[in-house]
Amino acid sequence: MSGDSLFGVHGAALEVRSQRMGVLASNIANASTPGFKARDIDFKSALASLETEGAGGIDGATRYRVPTQTSMDGNTVELNQEQTAFAENAVQYQTTLSFLNGRISQVTRALKGD
Repeated sequence: MSGDSLFGVHGAALEVRSQRMGVLASNIANASTPGFKARDIDFKSALASLETEGAGGIDGATRYRVPTQTSMDGNTVELNQEQTAFAENAVQYQTTLSFLNGRISQVTRALKGD
């Protein structure tokens, strides 16, 4: 039984959500850095790329954000938007992780014969 059939798309989804968490955290950390350009990962595109190209495919799904309100110092981070995206991604990450934990528990019980 391969990992792909055992966990389905959820293993790849967890990897993409983890990478996105890092990108969003970087945006938040650089909210006051002059000239910093906020980035985000397009989840659907990254997931499709990860399945076909491997880990390098996530880089191709990373895009610069277009700010709704420009900053005088060239920084494109909009803190409220970044914090909201971070919180949503964290919930999605936890949901995916919970599913995977449940799946692992099922397999463990099956192997033990419970």
